[in-house]
Amino acid sequence: MAVAPFFIVHSSPPVNPMFTWPNRISLANLPTPITALPRFSARFGDVTIRVKRDELTGLEVSGNKVRKLEFCIAQALDDGCDTLITCGGLQSNHCRATAILGVRLGLKVHLILRGEPEADRDGNLLLDYLSGASISYLPQRDWHTHPALAQQLQEQYRSQGRRAAFFPVGASDEIGLWGYVAACAELREDFIRLGWQPDLIVTATGSGGTQSGLIAGTALLDMPSRVAAFAVCDDAAWFEAKVRQDLALWQQRYAIPLEVADLPVLTLDEYVGPGYGKAGPEVFATIAELARTEGLFLDPVYTGKAFHGMVAELEKAASGRPSPLAGVRDVLFIHTGGLFGLFPQRHQFEFP
Repeated sequence: MAVAPFFIVHSSPPVNPMFTWPNRISLANLPTPITALPRFSARFGDVTIRVKRDELTGLEVSGNKVRKLEFCIAQALDDGCDTLITCGGLQSNHCRATAILGVRLGLKVHLILRGEPEADRDGNLLLDYLSGASISYLPQRDWHTHPALAQQLQEQYRSQGRRAAFFPVGASDEIGLWGYVAACAELREDFIRLGWQPDLIVTATGSGGTQSGLIAGTALLDMPSRVAAFAVCDDAAWFEAKVRQDLALWQQRYAIPLEVADLPVLTLDEYVGPGYGKAGPEVFATIAELARTEGLFLDPVYTGKAFHGMVAELEKAASGRPSPLAGVRDVLFIHTGGLFGLFPQRHQFEFP
């Protein structure tokens, strides 16, 4: 499979001589910067919040998904695939990133989207269509059948002489997990350069891949920061099971010298709100406040919910109420992108 010359397939540099990193294709603009939030942090007195700006991994392909796709697409190319099939919600950041990267690499992309076709194609869905991706829709009630539909599509493409790879929701599996293991290697260099080490690394979690990668990466690189994930759907028990499954498959597939069963999984599920892709007015208020005070823009699906939850927990801790964030002084928030998800929900904001 020929790859466009400005994308280079390579192996990641070794961190531990006991294992070998899988191939990775360079798709993201890295490293991303870390930005302080001095005005927003001031409300907490002795707490400092900084942000890892992973929304700057690209423009059309911005966010955390491209980090995972660097490894997933490399594996697909190694397997001789010329077609990518993946799935997600109508406004899936992952599906949008896959559609665009497929065009850039000369690969066909077929998306399975949860929901009904919309006449008003906005946000990520607009970019999916502009990228020329083939799209199959599944209503919410039938979403449990999407793995079977993916298999049917793979057979369909095989009959056409094509070979199709299937990426799960969010590219969150034992391959995509490498994206945020590699991000931890980048973070380690960031912290050395800044002379700063956070007590806590915070991320949104929706399919578990970024969360799993951060847990694995911080352990593998012996980084002292805890990882806390704020759920945007499902509950803590679901993420406990999903993360542990991904970590176990990752350890087995790549013979990683790490006791993954002992790694802590901290998921806070109190801020899911009305459900996936839906947020209450308090989340939109936090998004607007952060935009006004720091010029940093979040989305209502992932980062807005997680940031709002983090702020609520820091406020609990500051007032002496019980919180998993009690005692935290230095926080790194992972901005996982999602800006295009703002536009379909713009009517939720209140302006003078």
